[in-house]
Amino acid sequence: MSEEETVEKIAEEPGEEAKEDAPLTNNNQDKFRLISGEEILENGEAGPSTLAFLGMYVLGALVFGVHLLFNNGIDAADDASFLLKLTATLIDVTNWESLPIGFVLVMCFITWANRMLNISTSGRWVTIALLAITFLPVIISIDNVLSAIAGLFGAEAGSYDFIPIDNYNYLISGLVFLVVFWAFTYKYQRSFSYAVTTNAIIFQHAFLLSRSHRRILFDRISEVMVERTPMGTILGYATVTIMTDSGIGLVEESIGVSAGAGGAAPGTATSADDSTATKVRKSLLKKFFAFLTYQRTTRRVDHDPRHCFYKIRKWEDIKLMLNEMHRKHSQSNMLEDIKSALSNGEESEA
Repeated sequence: MSEEETVEKIAEEPGEEAKEDAPLTNNNQDKFRLISGEEILENGEAGPSTLAFLGMYVLGALVFGVHLLFNNGIDAADDASFLLKLTATLIDVTNWESLPIGFVLVMCFITWANRMLNISTSGRWVTIALLAITFLPVIISIDNVLSAIAGLFGAEAGSYDFIPIDNYNYLISGLVFLVVFWAFTYKYQRSFSYAVTTNAIIFQHAFLLSRSHRRILFDRISEVMVERTPMGTILGYATVTIMTDSGIGLVEESIGVSAGAGGAAPGTATSADDSTATKVRKSLLKKFFAFLTYQRTTRRVDHDPRHCFYKIRKWEDIKLMLNEMHRKHSQSNMLEDIKSALSNGEESEA
């Protein structure tokens, strides 16, 4: 083999870096469903920070703390404060062995408050997990009652005992919930993937049975918004939200108190037989009910992790990249390119 043929053969063989990059490119193409010829820009792939869902880890620790509280109780000294003595008394009174009603009430309040706050920990799967651990003692108690009733009618011992647990163990249940909840939180955090490609912005989400994939073209962007909370400033992350003219990035919510009635308030319907005083009373009652149920709809920036760069660390690079790609794909920039091409063509002809 001549020296020239050897050089040509070496030139035709792909380098080691190209061989290593090929599987990575294929993985990204499958992961983000890239179209033919589309590539992810350098530093264009991102995901939520490790501490983005810190609130969920804190919530899991809080639930575990409630388990420890009811497991150990409170030993209030004689000189303890009234509030501490009251708390200890309530735990002792409501912490029944057959049905820990106090624990159930506390967990119901935590679940309700977490849902009503509408924060990052208020998701559906989190609420389901809290409800499951809240009513698990109730389910165990119902199972024990059914087993006891079956025994009264001559059933064999344990034949109708579907749950092999007689009493709710706070320490073991709390520890199992903490480990499982933190594991699911970590999986949930890793389920979000974001990418800035040569053609579009991609938001990818895959968690349990939930799947979502969104592509936003650069010329659809109307505004790029960066929000840094005090915690984000300390920990070094920020949320980058894409807003479009079609309403992506914004969400409508109703502010006010609703009584849940679709029509008029009970007792406010007027009739021909009503006296003047009755009509006035019903009119005032109707206005008062309307005041209580008044709602107004507002639009706010949506920080849903599925539709924005949620609490990412390299937010500055992403912001600059989005602004640059938006400028490159905007209609005004395209018109400038066409104008420049026409001008160059006229100069060449001249």
